[in-house]
Amino acid sequence: MFNKLVVALLLAVTFTPNVSGQAQDPDSLYDKFQQVSVTVKSGSGEGSGTIITREVQIAPNKTAKINFVWTAAHVIDNLRTVRNTVYDGKVKTSVEFKDAQIVQELVENGRRVGEVKMDAKVLKYSDSEEGEDLALLMIRKVNFTDAGISFYKGEGNPVAIGTELYHVGSLLGQVGSNSMTRGIVSQVGRVLNLGSGDGVVFDQTTVTAFPGSSGGGIFLTERSGDKKGEYVGMLVRGAGETFNLMVPVRRLREYANKNGIGWAVDETVQVPSLEDILKLPIEGEVKKDEGKEGEKSISADSKKFPTLPELDKSKQDVTIDKK
Repeated sequence: MFNKLVVALLLAVTFTPNVSGQAQDPDSLYDKFQQVSVTVKSGSGEGSGTIITREVQIAPNKTAKINFVWTAAHVIDNLRTVRNTVYDGKVKTSVEFKDAQIVQELVENGRRVGEVKMDAKVLKYSDSEEGEDLALLMIRKVNFTDAGISFYKGEGNPVAIGTELYHVGSLLGQVGSNSMTRGIVSQVGRVLNLGSGDGVVFDQTTVTAFPGSSGGGIFLTERSGDKKGEYVGMLVRGAGETFNLMVPVRRLREYANKNGIGWAVDETVQVPSLEDILKLPIEGEVKKDEGKEGEKSISADSKKFPTLPELDKSKQDVTIDKK
């Protein structure tokens, strides 16, 4: 599908400051986004994610910086397995997740010099067709980075139409890791019927995105003044390069609060201990229509705006034409 695709628009440059040694401009949004944006790999699939960092109690009288990653659930859904066992004549269903892999590239003097790979545990997952299409991962490497993001508050109000935005994601997967594109909020409050009954709210944006962008962050640009760089949503669906839908941060915050991970969106919320974090159920209660247990209801609306799939490296080859 992507054979001989010209990706000259991809700004595939990134670095980890503590490793690459490249000088940084502390006021540059570009530099900050490079530190928090990663490629999320799940087997042969590749998507995007954004790092948040929290101080967590890992033992009595001992804390450490733990790095978490927000991404789209459909990026990692192939890591999910369902196992049925019989005990005392009753069938017990267990849902398990393999680890995802987080990749951050290293660049020095304008040239890629390597990459850092880490395993990440799936902490929370909400299905893309019957849920929120959200997932929170925890990087198993402790103290990987001090970098993090601030989330847009806005007192629950949407970001105004016309507001300029940046998207940073792995366009076309790892080959376009940390690509930075620009657009605007083109509409708010798009409601898709994804089987939840009341509909699911998305905001529309013109930031350029491709398969592999899913899970990537959407941020306010310098034109937002003191709010520049704030995270306003996660890119998850699209019907064209500049017609894309994001999970707005107001819905992300609502999901986090309902699932006991409000601290993953609001830095003022107390973070539980690592022991308590690991006790969190990965999936919340799944609402099923009476008489339709196990079925997924995918409406015509959801088909019009499909998920921006994670790039499947086992099925798609990406080549870069010489110019």
